[in-house]
Amino acid sequence: MYTQDKSFRVFRISSSTVFPLIPLRQRYSRPVFQINKPRVNEQIRVPEVLLVAEDGAAEKLPIAEAIRRAQEQGYDLIEVSPKAVPPVVKIGDFGSYLYRLKKKEKQQKSHSKQTEVKVIRFGFRTDVGDLNRLADQSREFLAERNMVKVSVTLRGRELSNQQFAVDKLKKFILGLADAAEVDQPAKKQGNQYIVILRPKK
Repeated sequence: MYTQDKSFRVFRISSSTVFPLIPLRQRYSRPVFQINKPRVNEQIRVPEVLLVAEDGAAEKLPIAEAIRRAQEQGYDLIEVSPKAVPPVVKIGDFGSYLYRLKKKEKQQKSHSKQTEVKVIRFGFRTDVGDLNRLADQSREFLAERNMVKVSVTLRGRELSNQQFAVDKLKKFILGLADAAEVDQPAKKQGNQYIVILRPKK
């Protein structure tokens, strides 16, 4: 029979066996991350704004007047430069504006992506089928604008026929000539021969 010792907050099965109470894990709420979006219409809480038209003409207006003009045209008043004094706004479709912003941000991220060095390894005796698969993988890395480090490894008696390994490596690189340029020519590192490739411009 289970008995509870309230003074020590434990369950006892017998005088020699004690199991401590394990507190229930407290629930927690995950933080909600919000994407920074431009303010629009009544969210723009300033007395005056600078309304910029499509032709570049700018006009200072009370916020109420700027919102009224946007509503008359069936569009939104979008804050495009909140830190300006007064804030700069334009009239347009908010959904389309957000889409263009996201597209521009995606392009900027792709241009600023850091180049990675991907490694392709094969051995002295790797067959043609596996080499073709590794060549396809190399093309994928190069298409993503990554550098590719290609290495061929020699073991044991293979070290006595190093020229064969170099020729095999050169043949592999030649097969990628349409997608890659040699950044660092073949050199020996320990029991490996290595070439660094960069995407072709």
